[in-house]
Amino acid sequence: MRLAATLLLFAMALVFAASLYFRDVHPALPWIQAFAEAAMVGGLADWFAVTALFRHPLGLPIPHTAIIPANKDRIGDSLAVFLRDNFLTPAIVARRLEEVDIAGAAARWLLADRTPAPGRKRGWGPLIARLIEALDQRVIGDLVREAATEKLRGVQLSPIVADAIDTTIDKRRHEPLIDSAIAWGAGMLDDQESTIRGMVAERTNWFLKLVAVDEQVSSSLIKGVRKLLVEMASDPQHPLRLRITEGLRTYAFDLRHFPDSQSRIEGFKEDLIGNPAMAHWLEGLWDSARTGLVASLTNPDAIAPGKLAVAMKALGTRLEADAPLRAAINLHLRRAAVGLVNDYGDEIVSLVSTTVRGWDASTVTEKLETAVGRDLQFIRINGTVIGGLVGLAIHAATVLL
Repeated sequence: MRLAATLLLFAMALVFAASLYFRDVHPALPWIQAFAEAAMVGGLADWFAVTALFRHPLGLPIPHTAIIPANKDRIGDSLAVFLRDNFLTPAIVARRLEEVDIAGAAARWLLADRTPAPGRKRGWGPLIARLIEALDQRVIGDLVREAATEKLRGVQLSPIVADAIDTTIDKRRHEPLIDSAIAWGAGMLDDQESTIRGMVAERTNWFLKLVAVDEQVSSSLIKGVRKLLVEMASDPQHPLRLRITEGLRTYAFDLRHFPDSQSRIEGFKEDLIGNPAMAHWLEGLWDSARTGLVASLTNPDAIAPGKLAVAMKALGTRLEADAPLRAAINLHLRRAAVGLVNDYGDEIVSLVSTTVRGWDASTVTEKLETAVGRDLQFIRINGTVIGGLVGLAIHAATVLL
């Protein structure tokens, strides 16, 4: 467009010269001369104005020219202030996000069909995978471990164990455990029969041994224990089994209401968290998650064909159907966005201002001229045409007067 505007200006100059030379040949030529003369004036004036924005016209240091290079720092500061006042204030961000259904948009995105067309690129997945790989894995792993550890420390383990015990008893899932304990006891009784007889013999004096009292006591003891175990195994309502169940119920009650019982469970939790094996497992959480995520983003079929798509569809369906969940997610996202603007808005504004200040004058000029240069050349063309029309009007008024 710059070439077209310049050629139009030269064309007006040629028309003016020709009409001036052949002025007396035809009565219409003075009108053409007036048009061309005014068009040149308008075109030159607009060329000067457009050029003065970005550089000195003809390289001459005329005052108030090269406006943008001379004021680039002020332009950067003004742009930063404009962003801060119109976009990066918590009130404005909160107001603009009130009507934005971010969770709904995420649901629609998850439910959308993403079957790639032949030859089509795979979208953002590989790029996101590269960004994940570019993160400092050690730092992220430490953050995940610390976050998981703090989360575990914040969880009250006592009521969870109590609920697990009650649920196990209510669904009678503790009965197989008791049966296993009875079977284990019967096996141990058979294996340790000689040991039991020896312990009884050691505690029996020589006189009673003469009449085989130790053998009778040992046999009676072993027989009685074996009979008890058989009765417990065959009778689900055996009093001792019921006492075990009652003891479990009592322990669950103690875990909910007595600090001593709770402190023992919480102490076990702290020991578990402090265990090096547990720390190593927590450190591996990020590695496992990162490996799976990168594999799914770069090649979803490498994990399980269709599994990722099914999970995305399920999440999208849940979000679409659950309005309270969407509202909660939108609320948290709005709060997060407002918090980011409140905490980092000034840094973002400062980044814009500092970036513009860091550019040299030629960079600023090139970027702005590339962005609006085409429209500015239309201004030159319009100025040439409108200037010519104004010249015609002035010439007409002069002739009439």
